[in-house]
Amino acid sequence: MKLHELKPNPGAKHRRKRLGCGESSGLGKTSGRGHKGQKSRSGGGVRPGFEGGQMPLHRRLPKKGFSNVAFRPTVAVVNVSQLNERFEDGETVSEETLRARGLVSGRCDLVKVLGNGEIERKLTVTVDAASATAKAKIEKAGGSVEQAS
Repeated sequence: MKLHELKPNPGAKHRRKRLGCGESSGLGKTSGRGHKGQKSRSGGGVRPGFEGGQMPLHRRLPKKGFSNVAFRPTVAVVNVSQLNERFEDGETVSEETLRARGLVSGRCDLVKVLGNGEIERKLTVTVDAASATAKAKIEKAGGSVEQAS
């Protein structure tokens, strides 16, 4: 089989409906929309979930449960490899320095360091949280991890 022999499966390709191209096409005059009515007008039709005035399903069913999503803390995540790229040997890493280097932006409740990647620099990391692997990698490189208060 060669590239010029490739063909789509039978029935996979359809011609586009050419609307309003004369009566003999079968889609002339009203272009397959029928006569009058809401669906025949431009911009016509009903919104999703509308059931002709009957109480829609999403309103007939009872409300159930509670989601704590709106109240969960937002956590800014920084990886060990990012610290290795943006910081020099012996520097102190805090939320302020992370924001200055562009690693943390926007509103967040916590800053957490994760252990993805490698680190060769000796850094003093002062953040809200750090994973066990991140802590181990930073300490192996000669740095230290402190809990921000």
